[in-house]
Amino acid sequence: MSNPRSTAQIAGHPIHPMLIPFPVAFFVATFACDLAFWKSGNAAFATASLWLLGAGLVMAALAAVMGLIDLFGEPRIRQLNDAWLHAGGNVVAVLIELYNFYIRYPNPPAVVVPNGLVLSLIVVLILLFTGWKGWEMVYKHHVGVSDTTPPM
Repeated sequence: MSNPRSTAQIAGHPIHPMLIPFPVAFFVATFACDLAFWKSGNAAFATASLWLLGAGLVMAALAAVMGLIDLFGEPRIRQLNDAWLHAGGNVVAVLIELYNFYIRYPNPPAVVVPNGLVLSLIVVLILLFTGWKGWEMVYKHHVGVSDTTPPM
């Protein structure tokens, strides 16, 4: 039997794994800028955090659409507990970041410490868990992995 395949793909390459590094990097960088603001008081870091949050949310939405297409397009993926933990955890992370963006938008420097910093840390911790679950799907369940050798 073949591996569970990604239904959102380009030329046989799954799209979801191509997109997920962007929101992860943006959300982790948000946390890093929050730490830098906390230590330096430089408002540029608070502004950077807001922009990183916005970019992360846009890219997370794109990655989520592709992930949902995969989840609902392949019954064997839906049967994996890891898939639901991965998806659910990421939904929670994005909802937290939406709230984080909302509270920062009017005045980023006023909210970073402690609220924004704590929310960013929580999201980074959630992403560690959901990233683990995503790799479990790839390495343990071979979701989206082609075991065939392409012709040369």
